[in-house]
Amino acid sequence: MIVNGKNEDIKSGITVEHLLKEFDLSLDKVVVEVNFKIILKENYKETLLNEKDRIEIISFVGGG
Repeated sequence: MIVNGKNEDIKSGITVEHLLKEFDLSLDKVVVEVNFKIILKENYKETLLNEKDRIEIISFVGGG
């Protein structure tokens, strides 16, 4: 799987939610794109990933 441009050794069949937990990311503070399609937060638990997917995880960061 390619995550944010890096080849990651992650098994197929996990959900987007599981992937975010693996990377210790908050489900509420990110946007996830799989193969150039944005995944809605309510679909994180049911969206399965496979080894050929390209995933982009965008984190929101506050600043001032």
